[in-house]
Amino acid sequence: MTKVYKKTSGNGSLCLYLGRRDFVDHVESVDSVDGVLKIDPSGLNGRKVWVQLACAFRYGREDLDVIGVSFRKDIWIKRIQMYPFEGTKPPNTPMQEALLKKAGDQGHPFTFDIPVHLPCSVSLQPAPEDAGKPCGVDYEVKAYIANEEDNIDEKVEKKDTCRLIIRKIQYAPAELAAGPKADINKQFITADKPIHMEVSMEKELYYHGDPIPIKVKVNNETSKVVKKIKINIFQITDVVIYAADKYHKCVLNEEFGDQINANSTFEKEYSVTPLLVNNKEKRGLALDGRLKDEDTNLASSTLLIPDMDKQMQGVVVSYKIKVILMMGGGLLGSLTSSDVTAELPLVLMSPKPAASFSCFLTASLCILEMSRDI
Repeated sequence: MTKVYKKTSGNGSLCLYLGRRDFVDHVESVDSVDGVLKIDPSGLNGRKVWVQLACAFRYGREDLDVIGVSFRKDIWIKRIQMYPFEGTKPPNTPMQEALLKKAGDQGHPFTFDIPVHLPCSVSLQPAPEDAGKPCGVDYEVKAYIANEEDNIDEKVEKKDTCRLIIRKIQYAPAELAAGPKADINKQFITADKPIHMEVSMEKELYYHGDPIPIKVKVNNETSKVVKKIKINIFQITDVVIYAADKYHKCVLNEEFGDQINANSTFEKEYSVTPLLVNNKEKRGLALDGRLKDEDTNLASSTLLIPDMDKQMQGVVVSYKIKVILMMGGGLLGSLTSSDVTAELPLVLMSPKPAASFSCFLTASLCILEMSRDI
């Protein structure tokens, strides 16, 4: 049973239909947003109707929006006049044909094309005491009745609008790159020979919730002892809209008691799994954009076309793994101790769903009524 998302304005004159709320960014192209708007002209009183798609970044809590100051910035916005319609209508998509059967004679199809340089939907994890919509990047389809398209002096009543939040998301690519590898040689002042560490993974991309195997090889030719091995995974969030801010959040910190004696070799594979459930208290952690109160996960890595980061606005997410050899002191104890660190890139994403779009056309359509703005 496939859901059709429906939202009706307070005055009943507008009804917004969408067959899906997730639109896939294929890196070089993005799924078009195709929907249908049902319009009852009897309630317009000579006014016009527009539908718009907006990508915005909220960088402050919604309850702080006071005295006309909003902590929300539109990154991109596009509007289409739906009634009376102006322009040329493109051919209807199969999704719109199915939705028009629900909307009836008053249904009007619309299509938006999302530019590839816009960010994916991301929400920043709020603190437990925070209220309102979380910070982050979101996409909203909004239909409204007004006299003019965008007049700041004209107040559009809430009863004359209807809106649905959608998501721009990326799935893991079918072709996976070879696993990364790092070689580190560390020479200590008090030792004639170095310690060598090799860290590698079979692949660079892993799905959310899957164990990540990391191979560690050490050739310790020094007189020092490796007391333990620590593995950290960091989420790096680039906020590139109001400033070039970069945030590092540790989403996994595990220590292993393996000891590597002086003048010895060591080889072992460790398995670690970064999970949101273990990071619920970290404010500002980037999460995949969520709809309503549904479960989500750590934000997926952002895949970009080469050099596209120069024009990207919003939030860009990446991950890195740090493997650290915690060294014991030499003859002078902790004064001569120095940890050995290797870094690997990590791509965390979700697999592409197996369900095909053809299921939408053959399944019965179920209308999901939205009782409030989401």
